[in-house]
Amino acid sequence: MFLTIIIWSACAKVYYSPEAEKASLQHKIIAVIPPRVSIPPQKNLTADELNQMSVKESEAFQYGMVSWLLKRKAENKIGVDILDATTTFAKINNETSNKMLTPVEMAEILDVDAVITSNFKLTKPMSTGAAVATTLLFGFGTTNEIVVTMELHDRQSKKMIWNFNHSLSGGLFSSSDQLVTEIMRIASKKLPYTKYKK
Repeated sequence: MFLTIIIWSACAKVYYSPEAEKASLQHKIIAVIPPRVSIPPQKNLTADELNQMSVKESEAFQYGMVSWLLKRKAENKIGVDILDATTTFAKINNETSNKMLTPVEMAEILDVDAVITSNFKLTKPMSTGAAVATTLLFGFGTTNEIVVTMELHDRQSKKMIWNFNHSLSGGLFSSSDQLVTEIMRIASKKLPYTKYKK
């Protein structure tokens, strides 16, 4: 019953800036910033509960994205190093407690060549606990519309050099890990580190 079924997937839209090739070939290490996850109001769930779910989803998505990129690196499909998710989360969480940071400022704090920022827009919570809770509210068969946007920001040029936009629809029981696997399977092939592999 908890098997993921991807019902529909739109073609990904990808943008490469004129600086993408040159910049990406100079990168040695990058970081994945904790994604911004938005979930619209849900029946019988408070704003605080939704906020807690968004925070949990963000952490799950970040760790999943880093794991996927490390897997691609181990397979020699990308040459850039990836900063571990725990260090990234700790440093960024500490710095963003009082102010908003730009992608370049985050790259400087983390001392990396570039950062991947992302935004996940969900119609329903994705985590296992949330899925069980919302199943009781909405019933089996409810689908989750997901829109994912990723951006790669180059520290040296202070510019966005890559943008990825993808939307899909899956069953309510799609977990965070399964969603990240589906998204990163496509996105990792579109990254400049793959397109312009050394």
